[in-house]
Amino acid sequence: MMNFVAIREDNYYYVDKTRFVEKVENANRFFFFIRPRRFGKSLTISMLHHYYDINQKDKFERLYGDLYIGQHPTPNHNKYLVIYLNFAIVNAELGNYQSALDAHCNTRFESFCYAYANLLPKGTIEGLRSKNGCVEQLDFLCDKCTKAGLRIYLFIDEYDHFTNHILSDATRLDEYRKETHGTGYLRTFFDTIKAGTYSSIERVFVTGVSPVTLDDLTSGFNIGSNYSLDYGFNEMVGFTEQEVRQMLAYYSGCHEFHHTVDELIETMKPYYDNYCFSKKAYGETTMYNSNMVLYFLYKYIDNLCRIPDDMLDTNIRVDYNKLRMLIRKDKEFSHDASVIQTLVSKGFVMGELKDGFPAENIAKDDNFVSLLFYFGLVTIGGSYMGDTKFTIPNEVVREQIFTYLLEAYKENDLSLESYDIRKKEQLMAYLGDFKPFFQFIADSIYTYASQRDRQKGEAFVHGYTLALTSQCRFYRPISELDNQGGYADIFLRPLHEIFTDMEHSYIVELKYLRSQATDAEVKAAVEQAQAQVCRYADTVNVKEHIAHTRLHKVYVVYRGVEMVACEEVSHRSHLFPLRQGD
Repeated sequence: MMNFVAIREDNYYYVDKTRFVEKVENANRFFFFIRPRRFGKSLTISMLHHYYDINQKDKFERLYGDLYIGQHPTPNHNKYLVIYLNFAIVNAELGNYQSALDAHCNTRFESFCYAYANLLPKGTIEGLRSKNGCVEQLDFLCDKCTKAGLRIYLFIDEYDHFTNHILSDATRLDEYRKETHGTGYLRTFFDTIKAGTYSSIERVFVTGVSPVTLDDLTSGFNIGSNYSLDYGFNEMVGFTEQEVRQMLAYYSGCHEFHHTVDELIETMKPYYDNYCFSKKAYGETTMYNSNMVLYFLYKYIDNLCRIPDDMLDTNIRVDYNKLRMLIRKDKEFSHDASVIQTLVSKGFVMGELKDGFPAENIAKDDNFVSLLFYFGLVTIGGSYMGDTKFTIPNEVVREQIFTYLLEAYKENDLSLESYDIRKKEQLMAYLGDFKPFFQFIADSIYTYASQRDRQKGEAFVHGYTLALTSQCRFYRPISELDNQGGYADIFLRPLHEIFTDMEHSYIVELKYLRSQATDAEVKAAVEQAQAQVCRYADTVNVKEHIAHTRLHKVYVVYRGVEMVACEEVSHRSHLFPLRQGD
């Protein structure tokens, strides 16, 4: 929920984030804050809105009395006239954007006039209606409030909705620039906000998903400060593990939980945790996606306190079509694909975290990786030689990344429809027959790479294998599992909590050799894979997660884009015959 008043008055559970009110007040008065979708930005704005709204003064004790800020109020509480704009509901089509922005602002400005009619000079709303468009109307309201000695707090939610929509079509970049540069309407609107800060707009709080618009509008609104990467605000939205534990403990007292808090944390953590939004915060507290946590808890209770069948709320998924178009300029795999493939294959990419970049430079190395960071698709995973290490934060995001990769492959003529992949997954999970599944992957790789020679390589083979295994509903693939024996390419951790009757789990050592490798080199790779997969399978981490299932130690060897071995260690190694013509 994003309505703070409804949460408080209707007695919903609320994770108290009001301690950050003081921090926001002590920061720059023109505050930019970027986070991925569904982390609680809109609720934060709603909480601040009612805290500062002069019309909500009589409700202060009821709304905030038992919260941190109610017991430690600041002198500025309930001292402002509040304007709240939500650009997410503005039609972002270029041809209609100006009229849509005007319409939304007109509605909000008229509501402002009605809400504060007892404070504003007489005739304010009539004067507002005589003005043409949001730029003139905002300038008019600022002037009226200045003359009346009134102070405005302006909130803008989803300020970059226009950018994220328009930039999903790379062919419209020139049109986008017209709106955000020079005398463009959106830029002029932010110029007017800037002018208003010299009169009655005393504070501005702006949220969004990416810093692209912010950079393009910088000279139009260069008084704001971007606190998105600031250590002090790392925990302002999202949940810390302590907050999640408190929530679980509370609801365990209301319902007959079948799991302890520790058991639920162990289940939730790989899916919803591990976001870090400040380099200085790395190694300290990690953040859970609040929407994901609430989804799990609701489903858990609704399912008679049993683990939900689906750990992913469909509402959390990134709009794949928009994201793909945003980062790819044509239908060929090029620069962005190599970043995604590196991320999937290695589990991380290195780069410089940018706090802003113009739209026309979005495909450059560091900008593209930073864009993935702001969308929540990668997070801060450390640093090395001055660069930031970006990693996939959790399994929900991993599924998004792999789905993007698979859809991109599919667009490039890789067809999956001819295979009954669901049946092959069942054979693997319930009958221990893994070969049809891995043969399907091998056939797909061979067919696709034969058509796209430049896609051949270890990153493609490893990345595509991981992407396909991530789609299997019976397992959570863990790539390059760090344990006592080293690294295993893929541990297919069985989701036995959900599929209680499944019987088989797998640890897979994947070897890649160049296409010119000799049979002797293949034999050596097989022997090495056999030894490694046995060593990996004997580690504590693997044993802890296989539960009642039988663990299969499988090795897969590719020579170029052709699978030449796929066997379980307990059986005699079998080398596949080479395809005719190779």
